[in-house]
Amino acid sequence: MSDRDASVAPGRPGEPLVVVERVGKAYRTGPKKVVALREVSFEAYPGELIAVRGRSGSGKTTLLNQIGGLDRPDTGRVTVAGRVVSELPEAGLLELRRDVIGFVFQSFGLIPVLSAAENVGVPMRLLRTPAAEREERTRVLLSMVGLDQHMNQRPYELSGGQRQRVAVARALANRPRLLIADEPTGQLDSQTGRQIMELLHAVVRGEGVTALVATHDPLLIAVADRVLELHDGTLTEAGSPAAETPTA
Repeated sequence: MSDRDASVAPGRPGEPLVVVERVGKAYRTGPKKVVALREVSFEAYPGELIAVRGRSGSGKTTLLNQIGGLDRPDTGRVTVAGRVVSELPEAGLLELRRDVIGFVFQSFGLIPVLSAAENVGVPMRLLRTPAAEREERTRVLLSMVGLDQHMNQRPYELSGGQRQRVAVARALANRPRLLIADEPTGQLDSQTGRQIMELLHAVVRGEGVTALVATHDPLLIAVADRVLELHDGTLTEAGSPAAETPTA
């Protein structure tokens, strides 16, 4: 079975939101060439939470960067919501990241001087969303992530798990169709990390988005619908985590 065959969700209805076709990417560090991705192919469908698993340096972040338009592949093609990301001009990439994709990073990326509510509202301000609509959407999102009692607190007043919840709410502000999370639990303890993954699973269902989550923690893949495994830039395994849920 090919990598592509292994990574297509069986029986999944409708068209895929994300199509990655034989993507390759290499970098040079001095005279040395490092191959980060080797002809990686897979599809992601609406309403799926997919964990991208692999050791540090396996190519997880590189893969997510190709899909999110933060980098371009050397070979192959990436399509998101019918747009060929790997061929879009910079203006098209900015529009895609603004209107279609939400990002959640390991470092949270919150603005320290703004409250939780103000951080969530930033993407909507960039779209000039009317104030009343922006405030209602912010309230709904912070309630969804369990922070409706912390709207006016600044990041330094929140725990790591709470800050990541704010980051998730902010990523959902403009109703993206695709949520990309790069090691979103990397700075959190295992219990809080599992809570964040369960939250992502809940918002995937509640908001109807597709989520791609990079992680190397086997405890966190249990809530994913599918798992893609990268090893030295090669997609070597794909499947459901149900059969490999870790025991206590």
